[in-house]
Amino acid sequence: MRNADVITARGLRRTYGRGDGAFEAVKGVDFAVLEGEVFALLGTNGAGKTSTLDMLEGLVAPTAGQVEVFGLDPRKHRDQVRARVGIMLQSGGLPAELTVAETLEMWRGTCTNPTTAEAVLEQVGLTDRAGVRVGALSGGEQRRVDMACALLGQPRLLFLDEPTTGLDPESRRGTWQLLADLKASGVTMVLTTHYLDEAEALADRIAIMNKGVIARSGTLRDLVDDHPARIAFDHPGLPVPQFRDARVDAKARVTVSTNDLQGHLFELLGWARDAGVQLTGLEARAASLESVFLDIAGHPATTPELIGATR
Repeated sequence: MRNADVITARGLRRTYGRGDGAFEAVKGVDFAVLEGEVFALLGTNGAGKTSTLDMLEGLVAPTAGQVEVFGLDPRKHRDQVRARVGIMLQSGGLPAELTVAETLEMWRGTCTNPTTAEAVLEQVGLTDRAGVRVGALSGGEQRRVDMACALLGQPRLLFLDEPTTGLDPESRRGTWQLLADLKASGVTMVLTTHYLDEAEALADRIAIMNKGVIARSGTLRDLVDDHPARIAFDHPGLPVPQFRDARVDAKARVTVSTNDLQGHLFELLGWARDAGVQLTGLEARAASLESVFLDIAGHPATTPELIGATR
């Protein structure tokens, strides 16, 4: 049974400027975020992610289209929506001269149904830093204060913009566990991140934006299943099997894109055995979120010359 939609976007557009100088950052996107899921919105810089988030959060009005959060317009019904939403911006801009505890008490006063500062400090692992000025914290610790502020209002929907930027690997994993616990409690999350492993670890569904549109969306399995795998090896200096999508770069590195990784790898290894060839630098990789992302963004791993066209 499908969960209720917490966010619905229909034909969402955002244009900056007018006339000949107008720039359309978001070009008619449609998607829904289901209750209790983690929805990752990915894309390169300039893809339209931030403009989309601004509209979902009610910070700006769409140029066209419609967005609903909990069934309400996030701008017209800002008070009702905001009471149930937590936002962790990419840069929190918290007052540097206040202590962590003072900052949270100040932020707590803006929440409709706040928990205690002590509770969120324990969640983000900063209990022992409560009396330290925000300006004296490391960048990673400041990100955890931003997270604590987002959690103070006990939100049912969290917007997380690059939540682990600046964190060390241990703190990143701790944040992942915190988000997993929040999801288990029923909190819905919209996540943007440049760490693709973070999206793989946390997201139930992923949408990849490019040039203002959603180029691909679905579960991780949906995104990679139809994307080709890759076989790569150093050219042995004699004619190799001619696969349909085989290319060689300037360093004589052969790359084969294939939707039949096992079959083509078996054929290649059989040929090498029969020819008495040692395939140096041999790699075989299934499709990944990274390969899908790079393909959509127009940045393939290599730009070699085509060498085969039969299989």
